[in-house]
Amino acid sequence: MAYTQVNSDIKYLNLGCGYRFNSMWTNVNFVATGKEVIAHDLNQGIPFADNTFDLVYHSHLLEHFTKAAAVSFMQECFRVLRPGGILRVAVPDLEQIARIYLNSLEQADSSTEWAASYEWIALELLDQMVRNRRGGEMATYLAEAKNCDRDFALERFGVEASRLRTVTSGDLPFKNWLRSLKQVGRKVHQLLPRPWQSFYTALKVGYYRQSGEVHQWMYDRYSLSTVLTHCGFEQIVQRTATDSYLNSWQSFNLDTEPDGSVYKPDSLFMEAYKPID
Repeated sequence: MAYTQVNSDIKYLNLGCGYRFNSMWTNVNFVATGKEVIAHDLNQGIPFADNTFDLVYHSHLLEHFTKAAAVSFMQECFRVLRPGGILRVAVPDLEQIARIYLNSLEQADSSTEWAASYEWIALELLDQMVRNRRGGEMATYLAEAKNCDRDFALERFGVEASRLRTVTSGDLPFKNWLRSLKQVGRKVHQLLPRPWQSFYTALKVGYYRQSGEVHQWMYDRYSLSTVLTHCGFEQIVQRTATDSYLNSWQSFNLDTEPDGSVYKPDSLFMEAYKPID
């Protein structure tokens, strides 16, 4: 079925919502980020009965699962959807990133502007898969780059770039506490015997990489469509941030800001139906 308008009888589910959620929805996140958010580890499945929701949505969540775990998670999305229900997915668009990377690479030698674009897009492609600390090299770049160098990053990452900048800024309320904690950690590390120093470093990196921030896989329109088909979805279509099987989608301000700008311009948006038996 197609939903022509926002309707209070429609049951909506927002998975991995972070701080972007709507009171009309059932919102789930690893930690509760508001009174209307249920805390749950989605690695353990989706905590609802079969055929419960008419629309399931998740944005920039799927890439944080391993390739195999992502399939299991999408099967869970299929399970909790009612027949005829809609799944909407947003992920970083690997195809878009790769095309910009290659174009920037070709132009970088002859243009300072393109060289700056190349530096950022290489980070966008790789950093969140390989980083071993919060914010990674992307946060460092945004904190240290000149305004003219930041323009392309802000265009690509939208308001998310501002969040990354705070990782290394002095605006974080716990920055001094975090600095002190790191200093204590370094002193402990120095006092340990050398074999234990390596163990401590490996433990710290491993703990971070299990925190959920890093990307475990990337998707383009073909690979995401393949996963959706494998999980039983039909009528798979690529969308923009504003169009949907659900009219008035934009009114929820999940993929867009109130001013109409796109929240995550680097996104691939796709929708699909759970078939009616």
